[in-house]
Amino acid sequence: MLDTPSQSAEDVRLQSFGVTYEYPVVFTRDAFALGNRCLVDALSRREPRKRHKCLICVDEGVLASLPDLASQIENYAAAHTGSIDLVGLVPVRGGEICKNDPKTIPNLLEILSQRAIDRHSFVIAVGGGAVLDAVGYASTIFHRGVRHIRFPTTVLAQDDSGVGVKNAVNLFGLKNLIGTFAPPWAIINDSAFVDVLPPREKRAGMAEAVKVALIRDGKFFEWLEAHSDALARFSRPHLDHLIKGSAELHMRQIRLGGDPFEMGSARPLDFGHWSAHKLEQLTKNQLNHGEAVAIGIALDTRYSVLSGRLAAGEDDRVVDLLRRLGFDLWHDKLRQCDSRGMPVVLKGLADFQEHLGGELTITLLAEVGRGVEVHEMDERIVRNCIDWLEQRA
Repeated sequence: MLDTPSQSAEDVRLQSFGVTYEYPVVFTRDAFALGNRCLVDALSRREPRKRHKCLICVDEGVLASLPDLASQIENYAAAHTGSIDLVGLVPVRGGEICKNDPKTIPNLLEILSQRAIDRHSFVIAVGGGAVLDAVGYASTIFHRGVRHIRFPTTVLAQDDSGVGVKNAVNLFGLKNLIGTFAPPWAIINDSAFVDVLPPREKRAGMAEAVKVALIRDGKFFEWLEAHSDALARFSRPHLDHLIKGSAELHMRQIRLGGDPFEMGSARPLDFGHWSAHKLEQLTKNQLNHGEAVAIGIALDTRYSVLSGRLAAGEDDRVVDLLRRLGFDLWHDKLRQCDSRGMPVVLKGLADFQEHLGGELTITLLAEVGRGVEVHEMDERIVRNCIDWLEQRA
């Protein structure tokens, strides 16, 4: 007679494998000049003798600023026809409206289908962070993921978001509610795009450089302080150095931080962001991302001092740098309260935790160049920080 297995018996097989991700991050100038091989080399790095089908999506704002760009791209493809089969050049609305519009992703997916994009084709996005986010998200869900190359065109995208592994759009009024973690095939940072940005957009990206310097590299923060006047004038060599230094620190955190796909509860690269995301929402994007992050950095640096983690006076040092770069560190929405008299910006903490899940984890500062994770924020201290910012304003 056969023994009947116990109902409590378990048969568990542990599946385990590792995947290595590798992609080039290129710093160049005039990427679509006929003699510049950065794009061709990126396309061909695994299949050098193949003609690669490419669909290029371009930020409408970039096309407006550079009216010759479309013809430059077409001429570049024609000059490298042995490597590039250009099947379309698609304008995409830029800015946060791109991420808020529920039609953006379905429209992009329809275009990818119409152009017969497959998993060996390339979808190339040229634009600011919002366009990179939207096109990247569409690319990663189409056919479960097609090859994607980013051309960030803003300081913010070149020194931070564009060199990472995240794609997302907004939904239900919540920022980046739906998205993916998917490393791109390549990233090409072309400094020529930065030249035509308006001053406000050039400045916005500097906030992320200040952020990553504060949590990871005190020497880089000192360099930002020493060259703040040149950066405020948007000196090209200084801006190039800021972009490259910030991008490398973001890449290092993703590579060595131990959690590139945010499986845990910590998000160190989002220092200053819990309030920034809420301020963007409360102001209906009157504050752009970099401007909101600058306020969030000032708020959390002051909190670090008041909570006894950071030496007194370092908050003044950080605020002074942000102001020298040209940031206004106050907005009246910081004073907006709900029916119970609680600052609405504090709801950003709950949003922050809900987005990632797990235990609330906020990055504060132990010293300039070194972040520390905490798991609670005292409402009374946050209110004091808001008072401090208003007084300084």
